[in-house]
Amino acid sequence: MDPIEIVCLANSRKISGRCIAGKIIKSNKWIRPVSNRESEEISEEERRYKNGQMPKLLDIISIPVKEHKPKQHQNENYLIDDGYYWEKTGDFEESPNNLLDSPENLWGTQSSTYQGKNDRISEDMCMNYNESLYLIKPQSLKIIVRIEGQEFDNTKRKVRAEFNYNGIPYIFPVTDPVIERKYLSGENDSFTMLTENIYLCVSIGLPYNGYCYKFVASIIETE
Repeated sequence: MDPIEIVCLANSRKISGRCIAGKIIKSNKWIRPVSNRESEEISEEERRYKNGQMPKLLDIISIPVKEHKPKQHQNENYLIDDGYYWEKTGDFEESPNNLLDSPENLWGTQSSTYQGKNDRISEDMCMNYNESLYLIKPQSLKIIVRIEGQEFDNTKRKVRAEFNYNGIPYIFPVTDPVIERKYLSGENDSFTMLTENIYLCVSIGLPYNGYCYKFVASIIETE
């Protein structure tokens, strides 16, 4: 296959690598490059540009791919050709408004975890969806930094996003490493963000213990 050119809208941590995703600008089609590993994460070596730099949000990237490789509801997946470098071909300088999705809700509102809100659905319900990525504009947004897991003897500080979309409240874990580093370096608290120039890339993972879990893969803030 020819290389696929996307604007990078997610650069999320995953296992020992990253989950990269973005859209083909002209068609607004989502693309998630994946590896041949069981968990399909992209390693540092695989995503590095020839000049040694790493992809950033809103980079325009040309990615060599071998084939379309959908997996359950993740129809956006394409297997990378790891014999070639990725290439940054530009910076996305338009408004992300042109790339927004408009789902009625974020994969339903049937189930919540102990610390989240509307942040998972049953494995059976996952089969009703053909997409696993959305770019949305939240109506409100708070970043929550707190200690979780004390009741399970697995205490860790976590970063979550509490937001409202289409009048529905959500609390998702944040897997954007830049946002995680920024807020974990400070105090435990709740931080309200102005949403005028904020965009969220939200995603839903593959089944785990009977559920598919939702998360914020990136928080994009424009000037």
